[in-house]
Amino acid sequence: MRATAKGSNMAEEIVDLFPGAARQLGFDLGDSAKPKSYEPDRDEVRRELHDVLAVAKAATDRCPWDARTFQYHKTVFPQMANWLPEDERDQLRFEFAGEVVRIEQLLAA
Repeated sequence: MRATAKGSNMAEEIVDLFPGAARQLGFDLGDSAKPKSYEPDRDEVRRELHDVLAVAKAATDRCPWDARTFQYHKTVFPQMANWLPEDERDQLRFEFAGEVVRIEQLLAA
């Protein structure tokens, strides 16, 4: 992006607001750095899923979370499991779904 120097008109000197940036607009000519990967650490995902599952399994007489957090875990847990290998993902989802049913029965009682 360019702007004119303060107090000058367009025909005069143009000040470069982003020195060193590529001069093309929206085209990668192969000279830009590779974007950072946003893929999560699978060990961290695995640890967090096992922590949530352990809390759910430990619930005996009431829901271990408030309603909003419970809904969050019901939504996010299966999505987070997508980052794991297929067999591990399916097993964790299966176990968590069973705990959700059990906790919902506790809430209904």
